[in-house]
Amino acid sequence: MRTRLGVGVIIALLVAAFNVAPAQTASAPHYTRSELRKMVQEAQTEQQYRELASYFQSRQQAYEQEAQAEKLEWERRSQNVTSLAAKYPRPVDSSKNRYEYFTYMAGQMSQQAAHYESLSAQTQ
Repeated sequence: MRTRLGVGVIIALLVAAFNVAPAQTASAPHYTRSELRKMVQEAQTEQQYRELASYFQSRQQAYEQEAQAEKLEWERRSQNVTSLAAKYPRPVDSSKNRYEYFTYMAGQMSQQAAHYESLSAQTQ
């Protein structure tokens, strides 16, 4: 009885995992660092600049989503702060640092997207 239940749970988890995986791959394209560097070096047309701007906008949105999730975690951890003798970094400090990092990276991606959008407008 326990074996059948365990097998059923595993099968249900696998089915759920396979149903979620295609949705994640259909989102924004993911380039390796070398592919992105090559795209930046070779970009000369309006379409290439638009593609780069679109990529950086999608990265910005991803960082903003991560920042929002981390902000919620930071607020949750802030309610459970222990004594003054707690060691650094406390979990609340780690969440705050991650939130600040994701916010900073979203700003960087926004600047990159704006740069390539302006280059795209100049080439028209």
